[in-house]
Amino acid sequence: MLRRTGIEARPPGLRPVKPTPPFVLRVVTECDIAELMTWFPDERSCDVWSGPNFRYPFTMESFREDLLWTERATYGLRNDCDELVGFGQLYERFACINLARLAVAPRCRGQGVGKELVRLLMREGRKSFDLDQYSLYVYRDNRPALGCYRALGFEIQPFPESEPLADRCYYLTRPVAKGDKNAS
Repeated sequence: MLRRTGIEARPPGLRPVKPTPPFVLRVVTECDIAELMTWFPDERSCDVWSGPNFRYPFTMESFREDLLWTERATYGLRNDCDELVGFGQLYERFACINLARLAVAPRCRGQGVGKELVRLLMREGRKSFDLDQYSLYVYRDNRPALGCYRALGFEIQPFPESEPLADRCYYLTRPVAKGDKNAS
């Protein structure tokens, strides 16, 4: 199995879960956080997902604190079996709707779940923020995630000044499509 940025596309021994629409985006619960913690078994996978300043090894308490889940719009993506298959956060950054800490359950990677997660987060972002651009950050060596974002119309932009990790990350943006602001 190919290793990508310290995260395997799908860990050995885990059966693939076919993404069966419809997916539902829901506000994250305590139970979701406990499951989400299992998706990051080592420091590298946690760093690729969370960025700097997220403690590892983590405890439930440190994970909740570092996640800022009560301060940011925090969502879990569920499939039709009510399984948590994706995670993401939304907040305003540099006058954009920033999609952050995007993750897909290890057993679901490479199956299109990431695209559906981003699509639904963008739709939620349009309803929650009156802004004209989406933004996100991705590690340069995280090729699967970069491919997902570019397929959804995100383009690499100059890195914002004073932001850390310019040597390791890309900053991508995409306009909110005309006519779809505040659409459901």
